[in-house]
Amino acid sequence: MESFGDLIAADDALLFVNAAITATGQREFHSDAGTQRLSLDFLHAYMLGNYRDLYAGVLALDINDHNAALIVRRLLETAAEATVEQRRAEGRLIGGRLALLPPQRVYTLFGALRRAGVNNRRTRALLRDWLCARPDLAFDAVKYRSGLKQALRHAHLVPGDGEIGTFLFAPLSRARYDTPILETWRRAHFEQAAVYELPYTVAEGFAAQHGIPREVFLQRIAPRLTRREALRLQAAAQAQGPAAAEALKTDLARMPLTRLAGYVLSLPAEERVVRRAELTGALRTAAERVAGVHRGTWGRVTAVLDDSFSSYGSGVKRRRPLAVALACHYLLGALAGHYRGLWTSGRGDALLAHPVGPTPLGERVLDGLETSPDRLVIVSDGWDNAPPGLAAEVLRVWRTRLDTARRTSVVHLNPVYDAADFDVRRLSARVPTAGIRDAEDLPALVEIAQFAEGRTGLAELKAYLDARAARLAVVPAQRAGRAAATDGSPL
Repeated sequence: MESFGDLIAADDALLFVNAAITATGQREFHSDAGTQRLSLDFLHAYMLGNYRDLYAGVLALDINDHNAALIVRRLLETAAEATVEQRRAEGRLIGGRLALLPPQRVYTLFGALRRAGVNNRRTRALLRDWLCARPDLAFDAVKYRSGLKQALRHAHLVPGDGEIGTFLFAPLSRARYDTPILETWRRAHFEQAAVYELPYTVAEGFAAQHGIPREVFLQRIAPRLTRREALRLQAAAQAQGPAAAEALKTDLARMPLTRLAGYVLSLPAEERVVRRAELTGALRTAAERVAGVHRGTWGRVTAVLDDSFSSYGSGVKRRRPLAVALACHYLLGALAGHYRGLWTSGRGDALLAHPVGPTPLGERVLDGLETSPDRLVIVSDGWDNAPPGLAAEVLRVWRTRLDTARRTSVVHLNPVYDAADFDVRRLSARVPTAGIRDAEDLPALVEIAQFAEGRTGLAELKAYLDARAARLAVVPAQRAGRAAATDGSPL
């Protein structure tokens, strides 16, 4: 039997995991950005000070990039407080996580470490290894020039390619570069044609410098856009004319499921109706891709999905909770053998979902349980207010009187961090709650929810983290060009 301390540790770790999945320090519907950041900073400091091993282990889970970067930064800032074994384990976790982070996030992270004066040997080694594994450092020099320049200075590194060093520190001192992308950047100063061979974020500045009309620029830069950039620019392209809109048209079915759901919700209702077949087909295809081999294996599934007014989120996270619910709706439909989705508004057309009205979760949970599902999945911010507390009472009676054998598995997935409680808001102590950032993480989060339900303890949680860490360690192990260089040596 586990000690009381172990139970507290497991509970604290799960609370932090929920925060690390959902919280980004930005304004939410019920709390401002300052409150969010203060609450999140306290949790990071508490976990680092009391459970350093668990804190580092969270890097192996599907947490958001904001918190992954915060964990890496705090571990490196406090390296002197760790034992030799801890530093080795943390190094493997940090290396694996850095390989998964977007490059702009990593450059921002090392910029923050530079400003904080963190320049220990391990930090320099991690930065060196990450840069060695970059597939095209010349591309980074063009797209992330400031970040790469500061990182090299901070870690006392010299690029192996002399042209990259010249480009970063004296870019216009050469009459010509042999590296194609560097030469393209040089030519873009006086050739409009070269602008369209650069990454979009770099080309945009040159287009303004040359006075290129926006419509012309969007049409010609379209082949260079990433899928996310193309999706983000589609609305702007339509305002520039049909030619620009056609040039930026992208295959929606290839987009990540939750991002695609957010795009669908950004469209006017009239456009969603006109494009119903296209949008529905894309959402189903994306959901089936996420479901993979588990498609149709979850039996009878009923979902209670929150489209109340609070699902709007905030100005900086517009419709994010609703986008997660919509993406979960299509993913659960792909995972289930038989599926039914119940929206709190009572609507039956998921494609036309929009934030409206109160949150009658209790009524919808009751409706869902009456369908006798194998799984009941609730996707909501947990603000049950029509009437308040009904969902908790329904779940209590269901668990203690009607389904003591637990024939129906119930899990609550919450996309919103509650700063006041340092956790995501829960519906009932008898139902496991897990934070969710992207619908793509739903299968793994349902697995994590077993720990929140109290069926397993600290030993099982540590074993789970160790297994995830072993999978994460494979990522940096595959890096090419890892050098055994010392400070000041070339990459």
